[in-house]
Amino acid sequence: GGLGEEKRGGSHIMNPGNFKKVKLLPDGACAFTRGMGMSCTWDSERGFGERSWRYSAVINDGKVEKIFIEGGSVMQNHGPDPFEVSDADTMLAYLKSKK
Repeated sequence: GGLGEEKRGGSHIMNPGNFKKVKLLPDGACAFTRGMGMSCTWDSERGFGERSWRYSAVINDGKVEKIFIEGGSVMQNHGPDPFEVSDADTMLAYLKSKK
């Protein structure tokens, strides 16, 4: 079951078919997000309700190895939507430094 793997544009680094040992986690009900302590509510600011605060993480064998949290912590109804440390370039630099 589930959706088939994206195969178009296989030469592009961000094509899902190029990822190895990566699991993408859908979290429509925010259960994983709450468990990570990353839940935020943007009711008054954007009308989104409960969402995941922006972050990226390396999780190995169920343990958080590294986490990049925008602004350093979760913020509720925050005006700006920071995108400085949870981006692909930051994560790729970290992963390359681990080799």
